[in-house]
Amino acid sequence: MSSEPTILAIETATAACSVAVRRGGLVAAGETMPMTRGHAEALMPMVVRQVGEAGLALADIELFAVGIGPGAFTGVRVGLAAARGMALAAGRPCAGIGTLEAVAEAVPAAQRPEGPLVITMDTLRGDLYVQVFLPGTGGAMAPTALPAAALAAALPPGPITLVGDAADGAATHLRAADREVRIVAGACRADAVQVAAIAARRWQAGERFPHRPRPVYLRPPRATPASPSGRQRS
Repeated sequence: MSSEPTILAIETATAACSVAVRRGGLVAAGETMPMTRGHAEALMPMVVRQVGEAGLALADIELFAVGIGPGAFTGVRVGLAAARGMALAAGRPCAGIGTLEAVAEAVPAAQRPEGPLVITMDTLRGDLYVQVFLPGTGGAMAPTALPAAALAAALPPGPITLVGDAADGAATHLRAADREVRIVAGACRADAVQVAAIAARRWQAGERFPHRPRPVYLRPPRATPASPSGRQRS
């Protein structure tokens, strides 16, 4: 097992801009700013602040990690461009971490189910981003986009635990289909702290990363005007 590298993590795929520095297995610095737009302007000043807060320089970062979506199309692009650019300039690897996986990572240990953990995110287009994690096996299904009405048929049998900003609406559809549902209490969201933790775990398991992680775009960006919130999700 390799020792854990010093990690700079970024998550910009949701309605927040988040940066974290992880060093020696602990979060050395971190900042999250809720926002529906303006990620491009906010991100690099946050990086500079948090790297400095950790008592480091960018040259000290050994692994960059970034949320790759699905989520807000522009936010995903902003985070990826920044992380790729810094990694390339530093000659360091860059880990791409799924945004829905980061939400799953945020679920407190005491609330983690034995059965399927289903992450649901509103696409802002009338359907959901969904990813199913199977804690008992450590496996996961690929993220997908589907209407809430189709959710029950797409999920494994048995009790379901829901997490994410679309959990309440998803629960309504699942209960109408006679599915047993539990919603994790509290806000579990994708954050750079979780992105860093997942990247560290994968690194210690022996995974190595390219300079250019690929985004998870489950659909092309829409050409119509953005929603009133200002977000377009990919």
